[in-house]
Amino acid sequence: MKKVNYEFGAQYFRDMEYGNDREWLISNGLGGYSCSTILGGGNRVHHGYLVVALEPPSERILVFTRTQEQIQIGSNSYDLTSQSYITNPKTGHNYLKKFIFDGVPTYVYQIEDVEIKKTICMEYEHNTVVVCYEIKNGIDKASINVIPLFNYKKDEWFNHTSTIGLDVHLYDDILKLEPKHNQNLKIQFYKSEGEYVDRRLMPTLMTSPNYVYEDNHYYKYERDNGKSGLDSHFTPYEIRINLEPNETKKFYFKCTIEELNSKDGFDIIEEFKNRQEKLLDIAGYEEELAQKLVLSADNFISQRKSTNLKTILAGFPWFGDWGRDTMIAFNGITLATKRYTEAREILESFAMYVKNGLIPNLFSEHVGDLAYNTVDGSLWYFYAVDMYLNHTNDYSFVKEKLYHHLENIIQAYKNGTDFAIRMDTDGLIIAGDGSCQLTWMDAMIGEWVVTPRNGKPVEVNALWYNSLCVMEKLSKHFKKDSTEYSTLANKVKTSFKNKFWNEKNHCLYDVVDSSNEEIRCNQIWAVSLPYNMMSPEQEKQIVQIVYKKLYNIYGLRTLSPNDQKFVKEYIGSHYDRDASYHMGTTWVFPIGGFITAYCKVNNYSKEAILTAEEMCLIFLQHLNDGCINGIAELFDGDIANKGKGCFNQAWSVGEVLRAYTEDVLPHKN
Repeated sequence: MKKVNYEFGAQYFRDMEYGNDREWLISNGLGGYSCSTILGGGNRVHHGYLVVALEPPSERILVFTRTQEQIQIGSNSYDLTSQSYITNPKTGHNYLKKFIFDGVPTYVYQIEDVEIKKTICMEYEHNTVVVCYEIKNGIDKASINVIPLFNYKKDEWFNHTSTIGLDVHLYDDILKLEPKHNQNLKIQFYKSEGEYVDRRLMPTLMTSPNYVYEDNHYYKYERDNGKSGLDSHFTPYEIRINLEPNETKKFYFKCTIEELNSKDGFDIIEEFKNRQEKLLDIAGYEEELAQKLVLSADNFISQRKSTNLKTILAGFPWFGDWGRDTMIAFNGITLATKRYTEAREILESFAMYVKNGLIPNLFSEHVGDLAYNTVDGSLWYFYAVDMYLNHTNDYSFVKEKLYHHLENIIQAYKNGTDFAIRMDTDGLIIAGDGSCQLTWMDAMIGEWVVTPRNGKPVEVNALWYNSLCVMEKLSKHFKKDSTEYSTLANKVKTSFKNKFWNEKNHCLYDVVDSSNEEIRCNQIWAVSLPYNMMSPEQEKQIVQIVYKKLYNIYGLRTLSPNDQKFVKEYIGSHYDRDASYHMGTTWVFPIGGFITAYCKVNNYSKEAILTAEEMCLIFLQHLNDGCINGIAELFDGDIANKGKGCFNQAWSVGEVLRAYTEDVLPHKN
């Protein structure tokens, strides 16, 4: 069994902007996470060692930003802080010897003849993080001051020294912090070594630092995206630890919003890594890409408090669980990884919230306020159920927990439901009145729906046909009358073939009953889904056009570059980015459908599998960039060489893993 391991040397630390482009993330299975850059500082508002989900997996709050270190060796002082400020940056990353990510992040510093190893790890299914140190001292006496940075804020907000609002109390080895804005929450910080030094008692002059706060942290990433980029953190105490000549010392700090326990920080790291090894054993892959993505997939599986069941988070660091994203990512995140128990819980969890034939588009911070504005989420749900059965043959679960919901969804689509979603007289699904966004191309600015796609979207009707075929299969298996589904499926197939084929461009229209002839990536699912309507020759032409016009290394463009509305870059203010979100921007997750379709129309030939394998393995390069061992949400439409949007996206990881393990590995040799 190979070991998932990344190592970055000094060449990545010579430039702060270059180093800050590489980030790490670990999660705790509750919606909380820990993340930072390989340089060790903050470059975006979401960076922090302990971001907790108060209502798993929602209401994410930053409570513990990180630790910063200052070391005294003999008469020489060194500051290991790496952080940009409004004025001069601190460049403690110059002392970094290497950064290692082997499932958890480790910083290795070399200062004179002293080596410092610092490892951060979350305790799985606990709102707890540990920071563990191993220091090998040299020939002189030395001391290290460790400064913990605390906060209390939503993870996407910026804070100012005047609004942090934390009361702090010291009890022996434990700091207790109480947010003034949430007195029910208690933040506890424990040290295993050293003595606390009250920074509030240090002399503060107009020309000296404010020792109680780290203020004016400058986050270039946020400034580039049109935000202030300035943040502040609370530093009431530091911990001083003395080192004798040639001494090796191990110690740790623990921060939690739970009751403190006596579990050693280094044991928590070992538990975390052992769990990852078990996940790799369960999945059973020997290939490097598959192993890395199995561990990446684990970040997205989270507990949902409202159902006491598992769900899938759409992405880090800012997305919660979205119905559409969950069902698209489902196959790769749970089935390719052989996490069948979690898969069953996820299907049951979303079934609990079916309303008028729709699964939730997204869960809000408060479960009572759900958004259902999705025409395709419920149809992707049928696909997820069908793939679950292909992997598990667990028909008894589907019959008991899901089948009646599936029946209700079909009837709701046939008879008409919310958001003008209904079956037209030709059997196809029509949706939308221009007032809201219903497909995955869902950017909305004020009341402007950027890509409304009102009418009959191509992937929606491909999914509708698949859903009817799934229901026909299930009805037969459960010895029920399947005539309704087979008859309607045949009608849909005839209408789809007649109305969606674009003879001029030898591909499919993106939306029927609209006037545009945009070449978009959505048509690929009419080929890649299990049940198909077009002829083999037409399917091949569709794949050829998508390959020629839309394939872009790390994904598919959302619009052909030949279209006058094509936008080359996803950049600028929130308005600018939303306006370009689906107007040419390269999205990763459709690459899964493309690889499946490409292999299929080429009859899984040796040459096709080699090409598909190369399309998958190219992501090994990306796993070393952006969020380490993660796959970004999207890339620019012109040159796809830097991940943008959400830095680690569930359906990106899921679809690359699914295509690699379903379409490539079984057909090699």
